[in-house]
Amino acid sequence: MDVPPKGNVLGRVVPARYILAVLGSIGMAIIYGLKVNLSVAMVGMLNHTSIRLSAQEDLPDHNNNTLVSGEPECVSTSGHNSTEADGPFEWSSEIQGFVLSCYFWGYFVSQIPGARVAELFSAKWVMFFSVTINVVCTLLTPVMAEAHYVAVMLMRVGEGVGGGVTFPAMHVLLSKWAPPAERSVMAALVYAGTSLGTVISMLMAGVLTATLGWESVFYVMGGLSCVWCVAWVLLVQDSPQQQPLISAEEREMIVSSLGGHADDHSPHKAVTVLFVYFGPSRSWRCRGARCSPRPAFLAILVAHACSNWGWYMLLIELPFYMKQVLKFNMTENAVTTSLPFLSLWFFSIALSRTLDWMRGKGYITTTTARKIGTFFASAVPAVCLLSLCYVGCARGAAVALMAVGVTSIGGMFCGFLSNHIDIAPNFAGTLMALTNTVATIPGMVVPIFVGVLTHGNQTISAWRVIFFVTIGLYIIEIVVYTMFGSGEQQPWNEPPRPERDSAEKKPLNERTEKTHV
Repeated sequence: MDVPPKGNVLGRVVPARYILAVLGSIGMAIIYGLKVNLSVAMVGMLNHTSIRLSAQEDLPDHNNNTLVSGEPECVSTSGHNSTEADGPFEWSSEIQGFVLSCYFWGYFVSQIPGARVAELFSAKWVMFFSVTINVVCTLLTPVMAEAHYVAVMLMRVGEGVGGGVTFPAMHVLLSKWAPPAERSVMAALVYAGTSLGTVISMLMAGVLTATLGWESVFYVMGGLSCVWCVAWVLLVQDSPQQQPLISAEEREMIVSSLGGHADDHSPHKAVTVLFVYFGPSRSWRCRGARCSPRPAFLAILVAHACSNWGWYMLLIELPFYMKQVLKFNMTENAVTTSLPFLSLWFFSIALSRTLDWMRGKGYITTTTARKIGTFFASAVPAVCLLSLCYVGCARGAAVALMAVGVTSIGGMFCGFLSNHIDIAPNFAGTLMALTNTVATIPGMVVPIFVGVLTHGNQTISAWRVIFFVTIGLYIIEIVVYTMFGSGEQQPWNEPPRPERDSAEKKPLNERTEKTHV
């Protein structure tokens, strides 16, 4: 292994771990930006007039939305709503749901294999593959859309395959690069890039669609993302030991703070973690009271799945709520749906630094810090959605509530999303892949669920049902994570050493009996 020179100039000016964190944040921003741009661009791609007439023909007993819901329909105050041009595609709400949800089909299948490749070989190149395949599929989307919506679905599946490996890959990199005292800040910086990418993507997609046409959304954003690929290859390495652009002092600080295990690639990780979680409750890795990994892991799993329902509902469906119910035009839609994700970014950084400071002072434990972050990310959005159910067409109040709710979701980055590294840094990528795989299911279900409920009924009443379901899942998240969440490292995190265990902890007759079982 090559030792980087002590006199490295860049390493002395900019800490290498923050080069990783910033580029990782930009990479996450690209992934999420290319994920959500279709949600905004689709508003300009669809022929809303034709789709609305077709939906009303399917419901002969109802002539308009007012009769379906029993409530008055919101009216645009800008006057632009009625003059905006329709797009070329007559995709029903069900087709729209499938086009948006199929991203998560690829996302679902790639995470665990991607995590294992990242842990055993190279998280750097897994992340590079993720962004590259998203860029290629994004650039091809306009051509595929002209061909058939099924072709667009294939592109979205491809993007999902790439997007699915991002969180596991970044978890592996953070487990090797982030000193424990900076873990919350670095994780929040990296993962808050998802909200920054959402802001930029929604704003750009809205402006580009309104000025240059919906096709420009994919060409411009896909083209700009290529710059990151070059920077990532040149400036990032898998571990401090492999990084030439680092000072000797920083490398030694990181490695020593992690106990000298910053470059651990154990081939037994997947077998161990899967056996501990899904095997017998008293495995050879667990003895008596020490065998308690399930509650800590399952708390993260439940929180991740429930939180993702609300996250994807706001991330993917918010532009449609603004268009269908509150009657915002394209420009208003882009601004009002994107800016809350910018405040989310600032809030997540501020909260993570505050919690790290409180932990450093000994005011709170890691467990308490993770629960505070998760509580912000679930309780506040639940209250905002409950209020949103009853503000009706008061557009100002609705926008304010959605802004507060989206902003508070930033607590998840220093909450349960950082928790995998706390309980088992050696298995961080695999654990993230396991929880994120399950948490991908809401991404597949939400667009279809919303599409079915709003088919021919794009009203406040229909969306109220959607919001109540989301509130119920947030309540489950709060209860389960508050009761069972933990920030303590679990005993099964260390690699098994059966020879040492046998020699030091087992009587000879018990070892012999164990051998013959």
